[in-house]
Amino acid sequence: MGKAQSGERTVSDGGRTVSAWWRWVGEDLVMVIGGGARPHVGSVVLAQPRPSSAKPGRRSATVSVLNIPPHKDEAVARSMAETLAVELGCTVVVTAGIHEDGLDAAGIESYLELAGRLARELMRAVRVR
Repeated sequence: MGKAQSGERTVSDGGRTVSAWWRWVGEDLVMVIGGGARPHVGSVVLAQPRPSSAKPGRRSATVSVLNIPPHKDEAVARSMAETLAVELGCTVVVTAGIHEDGLDAAGIESYLELAGRLARELMRAVRVR
């Protein structure tokens, strides 16, 4: 199976939306995640695959994170970058920025659920031509 050189996906729960745009750069993957009323760059994560030290024969990832205060987009970017690096076996950069004014705990959980759903869709999408 080949890989899509670039693409985009959006997931929504009716009131909230999270989108991803990606591009393969050689063997490396670059992805932008945005959502809410004002998408932005809030966190940038670099994940590099490596052999797992805890589980021989398995893959893990070394992760580096840059956050732009006061943004709290690391949860989305880190999870996405680490999962993709481990599953795809390549270096992955993810930038994420989701913003909605007055967001409460339930709203944050909603965006995290949408990001998880998006991650599952992206695992299939980045592999297919």
